[in-house]
Amino acid sequence: MNFVNDIIGAELKIFEKKFAESVKSETTSLDMIMKYIIKRKGKQLRPMFVFLSAKLHGEINESTYRAAALVELLHTATLVHDDVVDDSLERRGFFSINALWNKKIAVLVGDYLLSKGLLLATSNNDFRHLHILSDAVKQMSEGELLQLQKSRKLNLNEAIYFEIIRCKTASLLSSACAIGAYSTSKDETITEKMKLFGEKVGIAFQIKDDLFDYGKADIGKPTGNDIKEKKLTLPLFIP
Repeated sequence: MNFVNDIIGAELKIFEKKFAESVKSETTSLDMIMKYIIKRKGKQLRPMFVFLSAKLHGEINESTYRAAALVELLHTATLVHDDVVDDSLERRGFFSINALWNKKIAVLVGDYLLSKGLLLATSNNDFRHLHILSDAVKQMSEGELLQLQKSRKLNLNEAIYFEIIRCKTASLLSSACAIGAYSTSKDETITEKMKLFGEKVGIAFQIKDDLFDYGKADIGKPTGNDIKEKKLTLPLFIP
């Protein structure tokens, strides 16, 4: 990832400070959880795609930083909620929020992160950003529910699998590319092209993640969960 650091390293450092500011709370216990979340941050893949897409089409500006923060807020919120749904006790090599506190607190923390994202966008009139990301959250929910429905009946096929991962994972990465491009270009044609690019990358990313779930490599989260939860993923369709 050195080449990424060469291109947007300075911007990512600024973003980290801005993101930490954006999640602060006056409630002591909540602020402590926010600091824990920041401490266990991952590779920040989605903010990276925001900045790379933005820089490809213009000069990075405050709108870009807000776009990156909005993506990360919504992504983090979905991860917190996912850990509750999956009853996961670990995330990125750290204990999950529901493992250290409890499920009720984890759900409320996820809701708090979502609300901070909404306030960040509406307070700065970033309505196009919010529209793009809201569509992604809708698709993510639809993808999760479709997977649950099909997995229970064990009638998932390859076409449905690709529809699920397009919604579950690719939609958010797709949106990251789209709002990054829009923040510097304000061009809808460019935004749609970058949205499609992000979707293709997101699909490839999820296929790789599904393959890792059947391996023994340390990927920062428990493996073997898909088969335990009867989630039918691409490896099961490979003859």
